Amino acid sequence: MNSPHLRKGSRQPQPAPKGKLRLYSNRFCPYSQRVMLVLDSKKIAYDVVNINLHSKPDWYYEKSPYGKVPAIELESGDVLYESLIIADYLDEKYRSNHLQSVDPLQKAKDRLLIEDFNRMVHTMTNFLSSIGRFSLEDDEVIVNGLTTFERELFHRGTPFFGGSKPGMLDLMIWPWCERAEILKLFGNANLLKKDKYRRLLEWCRRMSEEPSVKKSFMESDIHIKYLQSYRAGRPDYDMILDSSE
Repeated sequence: MNSPHLRKGSRQPQPAPKGKLRLYSNRFCPYSQRVMLVLDSKKIAYDVVNINLHSKPDWYYEKSPYGKVPAIELESGDVLYESLIIADYLDEKYRSNHLQSVDPLQKAKDRLLIEDFNRMVHTMTNFLSSIGRFSLEDDEVIVNGLTTFERELFHRGTPFFGGSKPGMLDLMIWPWCERAEILKLFGNANLLKKDKYRRLLEWCRRMSEEPSVKKSFMESDIHIKYLQSYRAGRPDYDMILDSSE
């Protein structure tokens, strides 16, 4: 998982070992983490090829036509991309630990909540990739989004959105929740008020303790260090590898 990120000029790696899927990923990409969370939750065997998104290998466009991560290569040789499409495929193909509600209406409602969350993701991404501060409009998008999910946990009355254990909705929003502490340093420190989002913060604590989440989890200081390198125009994708040597 912490292998070096392949860049332009690198050789295409050998096929994945028999019995394993191949995930083309980037260690700091939240969309790639979505797929890792599904793979780890369902205990699907896979290996990882990390891609340098600042200098992508030419051969990678044969795998993912837009050069995006994540992409997953199946044993058949077929390749899927887009995190939500991959997550849906994996949940339907591998039936153990089913992540989506068996109730079609609840499944549709959960997907609507993921779409609502994506509005917050767009705002966070635009902010974190720039040098500016949150605007009043940005604050409103984030506050309204957090309030929606705080209320949803209250109405469901369960530890996770998926019930007694994390489901697809939990996994699809977690990568950005893992990075929420960044907002306190680079954004509005008052956004994540403990008294206002008590259930959501308790959900975050529970999620961080899940074995399948721990496998891809990174502490806030690592996310912050990466963000600083990204904002400086020199994204250090291999900082974890460097620090372990």
